[in-house]
Amino acid sequence: MLLVESGSRHLIEKVMGSFRTVYGDDFEIDLVTCYQGEPEGFTGRVWRVADYDGGAGRAKLWQEIATRDYPVAGIVCAAEPIMTKWKWWLAAKLRSKLFIINENGDYFWLDRAHWRLVLEFVLYRAGLTGTAAVPAIARLVFFPLTLAYLILYAATVHLRRRLRLL
Repeated sequence: MLLVESGSRHLIEKVMGSFRTVYGDDFEIDLVTCYQGEPEGFTGRVWRVADYDGGAGRAKLWQEIATRDYPVAGIVCAAEPIMTKWKWWLAAKLRSKLFIINENGDYFWLDRAHWRLVLEFVLYRAGLTGTAAVPAIARLVFFPLTLAYLILYAATVHLRRRLRLL
């Protein structure tokens, strides 16, 4: 199994602990991370994204990960903007069955059978649930009108300035 640690270290330690309880200590877990050191009790392979800078670095990282051909991969999607580009790049490239780990250490599969749960997760992260939904949707609806008004105002001010100089 491959885990992408794009959140706090305690989340990965919690999830790895539950996997070890269910599948035993022989269960092989590898990790892609941006942190130094290893999670508590970790024994697998670690890839640090800081060691793979640039396009050539990503290609090298992908070569190393692709040779392992992981059947399952887990990605931390906590409310922290850590390794965002790396985790979604890996999610797009991996042929593994993916599961998402939230900030509580809970996880769910990223597939069609769980599309409602995935949709709820995305809407929650976008601020489109509960009382925050109405202002967010209103901003989204009125954005084109606001943008058009600002463009017309700027054009009017610049046109008046040009006419005054003539």
